[in-house]
Amino acid sequence: MIVVTTDFVPGYEIVETLGIVTGSIVNSKHLGKDIAAAFKTLAGGEIKSYTELLVESRNIALKRMISEAERLGADAVVGVRFGSSSVMQGAAELLAYGTAVRLKKKE
Repeated sequence: MIVVTTDFVPGYEIVETLGIVTGSIVNSKHLGKDIAAAFKTLAGGEIKSYTELLVESRNIALKRMISEAERLGADAVVGVRFGSSSVMQGAAELLAYGTAVRLKKKE
């Protein structure tokens, strides 16, 4: 599966657009890590537990989006974007979305 942020795939022609595909996850950190993160904000610097959470969440959302594209018979997902929002205190949604397409190699 080819996944790109551009609206095209170099060397290929889009022959069919299958529609928008998405993958999302709502995730939260353990209360103990939230407390540790609160103390870290006082000192400044990277909050590694939240960085790890976002990386993990982004990967899961991306995999879910790719699975949806595969179910549609897509060769690629173009125009991939990520979004996030706070769902409730201590929980955030991460969304991956793009357009599933079928490709043909250019001659």
